[in-house]
Amino acid sequence: MAVLENIRVKMGIFISVLIGIALLSFVIDADTLRSAVSMFSSKYDVGEMNGNGVSYQDFQKKVDYYTKLQQMMTNSTSMDEQTQEMIYQSAWQEILNDEVMIPHILKAGVDVGDEEMFDLTQGSQISNVLLREQTFMGENGAFDKSRVVQLIKAIPQDNSGNLALYWDYLEKNIKNDQMYSKYISMLSKSNVLNTVQMRRSIEENNVTADVSFIMQPYSLVADSTLKVTSAEIKKYYDIHKSQFEQKASRDIEYVVFSVVPSQRDKDLAKEAIDKVMPEFAAATNLKSFLLKNSDKAFDAKYYKAGELKSVSPVLDSFAFNGKLSDLLPVYMEGETYKAARIADIKSLPDSVYVQHILLAGSSADTLGTLADSLMNVISKGADFAELATKYSADKNPNMAPGDLGWMTQTMTIPGFDTCFVAAPGKAFKLKSNYGLHIVKIKERTAPQKKVQLAVLTKEIVSGKETYQSFYSQANEFASKAQDGYEQFTKTAKEMNITPVPATGIIEGAKTVATYKNAREISRWIYGAKKGDVSQIISVDNRYFFVIALTAVREEGIPKIEEVTPQITDILRQEKSMEKLVADTKAKLGNITNLEDAAAKLGLAVSKQTGISFGSMGSQTFDPKFIGAVSGAEVNKITGPVQGSVGMYIFNVDARQTGSFFTENDAKQKSMQYFSYQIQQVPAIIEKEAKVKDNRAKFF
Repeated sequence: MAVLENIRVKMGIFISVLIGIALLSFVIDADTLRSAVSMFSSKYDVGEMNGNGVSYQDFQKKVDYYTKLQQMMTNSTSMDEQTQEMIYQSAWQEILNDEVMIPHILKAGVDVGDEEMFDLTQGSQISNVLLREQTFMGENGAFDKSRVVQLIKAIPQDNSGNLALYWDYLEKNIKNDQMYSKYISMLSKSNVLNTVQMRRSIEENNVTADVSFIMQPYSLVADSTLKVTSAEIKKYYDIHKSQFEQKASRDIEYVVFSVVPSQRDKDLAKEAIDKVMPEFAAATNLKSFLLKNSDKAFDAKYYKAGELKSVSPVLDSFAFNGKLSDLLPVYMEGETYKAARIADIKSLPDSVYVQHILLAGSSADTLGTLADSLMNVISKGADFAELATKYSADKNPNMAPGDLGWMTQTMTIPGFDTCFVAAPGKAFKLKSNYGLHIVKIKERTAPQKKVQLAVLTKEIVSGKETYQSFYSQANEFASKAQDGYEQFTKTAKEMNITPVPATGIIEGAKTVATYKNAREISRWIYGAKKGDVSQIISVDNRYFFVIALTAVREEGIPKIEEVTPQITDILRQEKSMEKLVADTKAKLGNITNLEDAAAKLGLAVSKQTGISFGSMGSQTFDPKFIGAVSGAEVNKITGPVQGSVGMYIFNVDARQTGSFFTENDAKQKSMQYFSYQIQQVPAIIEKEAKVKDNRAKFF
């Protein structure tokens, strides 16, 4: 009873919620209840597709799936930020495919059958997905179908399930790739250029004009005396509102206090490194010494001449102009004091191609006996790959049996350091965290002189007093600026600090302005209201930010009030253009000579040959000018004409009809336009499905 009571107490709140929902179901209809539950759970959705939420749990399952794939294919559990971001994107893209893209393609009547899948994986039409996969490359670098068959046959015997996971991943990608290819092919068949379009395209490109013209550029600043009414603004907004559609973004102004070490901090770092220098010069175990006394651990890598130049020219010069145990005195590099000793000098290759047989799962004695037996038969000429297939615990589907591939000092397995000094072709034993290995170096690059350095470092770090000093300045600013943007600006002026603007910050941004790891800044921005001022936001424990949110743009079409200033500028500019045209007409009267018009306006006459209506998109000329030229009479002054960038007065001197633009050119141009259109299809499908990506709130 006590246990039952304990469970009842701990689950009390949860049970109360369930009872509350159950009671609600008696007084509200089922649809309303589902809507309420949906609203409750949508708080934890990472996105939305076709009105359905993408839950955090579902997305995390996909992330776990791709993480496992990544670890299996790289044989490593460590991942940098770029790899993690790639995994997040792969997980999102798979959900997008499953929920939006593939259902859309299926609805269009496109599918891939079982026989077609067999043909794509083992038949005569091998998928590009497999052709690109290194796993199935033969020794000549070409695709080897037999390797695909071997993988499929090995799946039932693989107790780890890794091969099944890998093949499932490939099959899904093969099918999706084929679905997309067939869908695009279907769309391309609908790209028909009929006879009327063909004739028009040829005519528009083969009819060209030679033109004399004068051009008056519009002023970059619209005439502020021209009035724009609210009715004109509304009319423009109603017609063009879709052009203002936008992604969510924010603008800010910020002040930042950068923590910089004081002279006292520098002196303390110098004293610390000077104190241990005698011990550094005499140390016999440099790895242990650096672990205890240096800000950076011992680097076991051997460097060749020139390899250290990009890191430290001083170290590079010292390493290859000295002898074993030579000491480089303390010097300053950036914000770090350094000293160095030559720890070792060897002749080593840059890389080695390693083969191995991993023995695991038995007692040490049993493994030792088996290893000795295998070493014996290898020395007598036994096939290493065949032995690896039979005895090795490493069944990597991405490599030939027994192969680990090329290793370098930076891309190696812990415990395999001896591979770089081993003789090619001779098997030897070594132990790692994975077990006992029989290793053979298949080949290696030419050995060359390499140097191992022990580098003693003491970074100049800001002390508590320095840190507190900058924090106090930031805190003073933040405290005074909390009453909103006006107070933020006033405080900056009083403290002689210039706020810095940053515009167009998207939700979840990891970099703000030039500062990385600024996720906390973007989180605050998207939780604040326009005019809010932040408390201190610390980035990398080196920068203290105080931020004012100056503009908020939500996703979609903004309200008319938000774009009124922009529309006012557009309309005022249009009125300025119309006024320029009207004033020019009044000034010129019925003038019939282009040179006289140019003289009156103080402009020069220019000439251009070969203007055609069909090449409008590829020419550098104003498209409105090209359109006017194409429809104007020959040898008649036309204008003033209102263009996009200026006002034109022109004369078509001659018009020719050629035959250089052919049917093939028309077809090629049509296909280029189709290629542009096809690139817009995914975005159009996503928009139709009302896809919302809220991952930035969680990841």
